Amino acid sequence: MPVQPDRIISAATQLFTRRRSREQGPVLQDACRPTDIASALAIQAAVTRLLGAEIGGWKCATPAAGQVVLAPIYQTSIHATNPCPLLVRGSMAQVEPELAFVLGCDLPPREQPYTPADIDAAIVRTHLSLELLDSRYLDHRAVSFLDNLADGLVNQGLFLGPQIDPAGECGTLALQIGSTNETLAGHHPAGSPRLPLYWLAEYLRSQGQGLRAGQVVITGSYAGCIPLPIGQDVAIRYGELGTLTVCFQSDA
Repeated sequence: MPVQPDRIISAATQLFTRRRSREQGPVLQDACRPTDIASALAIQAAVTRLLGAEIGGWKCATPAAGQVVLAPIYQTSIHATNPCPLLVRGSMAQVEPELAFVLGCDLPPREQPYTPADIDAAIVRTHLSLELLDSRYLDHRAVSFLDNLADGLVNQGLFLGPQIDPAGECGTLALQIGSTNETLAGHHPAGSPRLPLYWLAEYLRSQGQGLRAGQVVITGSYAGCIPLPIGQDVAIRYGELGTLTVCFQSDA
């Protein structure tokens, strides 16, 4: 049964309050929980309206098993300088290494579909990046995909690193974290990092929405979630693409 509009507002208000108070809580009451993709996205959109926040970008992934994977990244949570502020729970920052695509022109709603060539032409820059993670649930692993979708898919924000040559974009790369010789075998979940962006542009077009110039899109982690220390410079080498250096600072 679809979630009723008043209960969508109730769910969004609870998640909005947790964002504002920076406190986590249990899964929402059953009557307010999303029961399908539409209600989860309706709650997500209602949270954005309550925040009054400008959408500076999106996280997305290629859909699988009927799942729609997208969430807004708010402009105030996108950082490009050190130290990078973030809400820290525990002693470590939780991040995901990704590539970020910056759009140089609008991709507005229109009747005809967008082709990959249209979207490629709209990308003005590609950056090394880190998605900054946080959840409004006490344990996001213990709730459903729909619950997490309603809450923005564990997004706290984004750190933009250096610009790279787009010719170097690839599906696999070796990640070296810090000064150790240990490397992670990085694999993009979609194979090609642009594929989810192609899907996102078409999905938003089909919903009467669009993408705007200046927005940033991330499309999946090369190595899942990794913990990084607070208060010290950490260099992450993305194979031959380049190196991102970050220093996180708790803004609590």
